[in-house]
Amino acid sequence: MSASALDAAREALGALPKPWPALFVAGAWQAPSGGSSAPTFDPSSGERLADVPAALPADVDAAVRAAADAQRDWEAIGLEGRVRHIHALRDLIASEAELLAQLDALNGGLPIGSARADVEGVLQEYRDWPGLALALRGETVPFESRRLHYTRHKPYGVVARIVPFNHPVYFAACGVLAPLLAGNAVVLKVADQTPLSALVFADLARRALPAGVLSVITGNATTGEALVTHPLVRRIAFTGSTSTGLAIQRSAATDHVRTVTLELGGKNPMIVFPDADLDAAVDGAVKGSAIAGATQGQSCGSVTRLFVHADVHDEFVERFGARLADLRVGPAYAEDCEVGPLVSAGQLERVRGYIQSGIDEGARLVTGGLERGDWPDGGYYVAPTVFAGVTMDMRIAAEEIFGPVSSVLSWTSRDEVIEAANSVDYGLTASVWTTDLSTALRTVDAIDSGYVWVNDVAAHYWGTPFGGFKDSGLGREECLSELATFLQTKAVHVTLGDGPGVPE
Repeated sequence: MSASALDAAREALGALPKPWPALFVAGAWQAPSGGSSAPTFDPSSGERLADVPAALPADVDAAVRAAADAQRDWEAIGLEGRVRHIHALRDLIASEAELLAQLDALNGGLPIGSARADVEGVLQEYRDWPGLALALRGETVPFESRRLHYTRHKPYGVVARIVPFNHPVYFAACGVLAPLLAGNAVVLKVADQTPLSALVFADLARRALPAGVLSVITGNATTGEALVTHPLVRRIAFTGSTSTGLAIQRSAATDHVRTVTLELGGKNPMIVFPDADLDAAVDGAVKGSAIAGATQGQSCGSVTRLFVHADVHDEFVERFGARLADLRVGPAYAEDCEVGPLVSAGQLERVRGYIQSGIDEGARLVTGGLERGDWPDGGYYVAPTVFAGVTMDMRIAAEEIFGPVSSVLSWTSRDEVIEAANSVDYGLTASVWTTDLSTALRTVDAIDSGYVWVNDVAAHYWGTPFGGFKDSGLGREECLSELATFLQTKAVHVTLGDGPGVPE
């Protein structure tokens, strides 16, 4: 383990109150009501870093009720007042940028370069969201002259925001922006595998936001269940797996009507036509796999099914496999790391199981696989893995793996490849590679995905709606419509009288 990275993590944890662990509730660090806690690890070495509490329903209730009390004043200060607090929080995040990145490398397994890019992304959104929020306004509706009809927006009150492990500080810090700007208070539940950077973010929020406006809790599925079913929570936003999203939908509807948005999984196709620029397509496959300098393939938007036309299939496979085989695998906090570890021992076993299934079902292993490399003992490493000779009846082609595993499928008929691309239950992203504009646009229209690139991949253009079809989710993010989902619309109708008149 890098001593400097471990020192950075301990410095961050040392800034929090003792005894560790604690929950951030109502603007202060509080001991959990029960004694239950769970360890969190360094996935590069398997070393235990700290214990974090599992918030019990009583802790969740305290956080939600504190949020409900604080929300009224937060709404009352108006957008300009809220923006001042958000700008103050952004300045604090900027002052601890390197520390937050080190924690995500240490606790989340993100290569340090990727972790730094995530923090830069946080700062960018904190710059951009306040201006975008000013564009959202009500309407006046024309009727006869003696009536005034208009709409205005009102926040829900308390928003439950639940975020995943693959971009810990980015999802924590950015996930609360839209609901806070809309005038809601937020109770944020972070992933149990990667809580550390989010808890440091909470300590920064303690210095920038009014008490109770943001609470940050850690815990397990029981914690999440208590949050999404709390009677004062009427708006839930979740990013994570499809199975958990389905569970949240079921729980949220048990006793109240709640608005739920879900950003879920993907099994995303990349379609390469025979006229594509093959150099660019191979580069795109490497980037789109989210393996190199990213999240080790632990990304809902990564392209994992590569449909390559038979005319260029063999050359593509050879070049793509060689590129992934050359990537440097090692501890996430090493400056030259290109591929870090998976987030947990459980995720490691899951991914290895899929690799074994690909071998057992007859796919051809091009590179990677189950052999261990020269990696630190105890770390959760998997080599970047490419299979060819894959068919859609194989598990590696049909199910989301969430790891550094890519499947290449050969095709000859456009109708055939569209049918195969659309044959899974997911529909998040897709990528089309061709030099013919007509082919590109016809293919884009036929693909059941919510976010599609042509001759590009894995680039988010902030301000355009990101989200999926089918089991990939509900709602759109990274745009004005995301902010609107954290507001309710109230219609107001006024009948105008004659008034007292104006004396002559």
